[in-house]
Amino acid sequence: MGGVFGAALKGNCAYDLFFGTDYHSHLGTYRGGMTVYSDGRFLRAIHGIQNSPFRTKFERDVEDLTGPMGIGSISDTAPQPLTVRSHLGTYAVATVGRINNADEIIGRCFENHFSQFSEMGNGHLNPTELVAALVGSQATLADGIRYAQELIDGSMTMLVLTKDGIYAARDNVGRTSLVLGQKDDGYCVASESFSYLNLGYHDLRELGPAEVVLITPDGVEQILPPKEPMKICSFLWTYYGYPTTCYEGVNVEQMRYASGRILATRDNVQPDSVAGVPDSGTAYAIGYANASGIPFARPFIKYTPTWPRSFMPQKQDLRNLIAHMKLIPVAGLIQGKKLLMIDDSIVRGTQMRETTEFLYQSGAREVHVRSACPPILFGCKYLNFSRSTSDLDLIARKIIARQEKNVSMEALQEYADPDSTRHAALSEKVCQELNFTSLRYHRLDDLQASVGIDPCRMCTYCWNGKE
Repeated sequence: MGGVFGAALKGNCAYDLFFGTDYHSHLGTYRGGMTVYSDGRFLRAIHGIQNSPFRTKFERDVEDLTGPMGIGSISDTAPQPLTVRSHLGTYAVATVGRINNADEIIGRCFENHFSQFSEMGNGHLNPTELVAALVGSQATLADGIRYAQELIDGSMTMLVLTKDGIYAARDNVGRTSLVLGQKDDGYCVASESFSYLNLGYHDLRELGPAEVVLITPDGVEQILPPKEPMKICSFLWTYYGYPTTCYEGVNVEQMRYASGRILATRDNVQPDSVAGVPDSGTAYAIGYANASGIPFARPFIKYTPTWPRSFMPQKQDLRNLIAHMKLIPVAGLIQGKKLLMIDDSIVRGTQMRETTEFLYQSGAREVHVRSACPPILFGCKYLNFSRSTSDLDLIARKIIARQEKNVSMEALQEYADPDSTRHAALSEKVCQELNFTSLRYHRLDDLQASVGIDPCRMCTYCWNGKE
């Protein structure tokens, strides 16, 4: 996915930018970058963060990146921020999102006599470069930002650093979050609301869908008002969001407690203990344990000193190996025990299958699994939360394809319905495939109730295919 952070201060913004961007490291594993504007120059540093955390890569750059305004990025897709020069002047751009119609947009740019783009090593165009080109193609930066938002099929939140300030724009329907912070000597903008709290900022407000503001050390000016509808990604609460962050006023940790509590009210198994698959499954397990009275335990611990979250390679087979290497068993909490494990989701099923086998090999008597979200039936086409190249990479869709000769949208809607016989059959097949003692998925209506905002304002595409 990715995250962005920007700061505009009356003094030097470098340290706020450094720590604020670093606090977004849970959102991406590929590249980190910072750009600062100072005395007519744009100073930039970009490093790979696949093998070591953002902080260790950039701590030497902070002394050189001095200036009052800057933007930073954690990216899962491409190097950024990018600095470009157009008829509107020089500016730097950082983005979060996905462009599904890139080829169409590139063709349109060529028709309008835009001469060339730089190709990345994998043969694809850096999406941030394409956004920068769209922004610079209009009469003003504000017009360019709105033009890009409306033209892109997918989702695009962006920060544009100029000599006059930082333009912050939330994506067209608010699938991702963008929030403003304030302190005595300036302002910041961030994907994650917790990222600026330890830097002395307090919450100012969240941007609405497609809203554009200009941030300077002296204030925040609304350039373009928000639009409707909103379709914020539900998976932000389910998985991506850090426990201390809030989206639309709803804290991630509290939402996960509520989800675990509701899961418990619909369950009837009696395990010896309930545990969460670390880290994101832990809060669900606490909520479940508190509601059910079943003891919370940690039958295995994640080893983080040399396996940080930021070290997570792009190759799936290596990701699976590292996920396994991180987990260290506690024999006394596993041997002969009936365990109930809660994970934030079951995507391909590979890691959960290996975790279950790991528990059986460590002496577990039973392993019951609860997913904190419904079966994932559609790969995300908005935020790249899943690295799947095909819906058939998803364990639920793979099993459905075995059951159905022709998988229609009508059939998929039945599989998504938690009260249908098809959903029950899917749960049983996934349970058998992954060797669980039992499996229960969270209901979508229960998940939405756990968040507590209007369900019509939440994107649930990955679960029911509805936009």
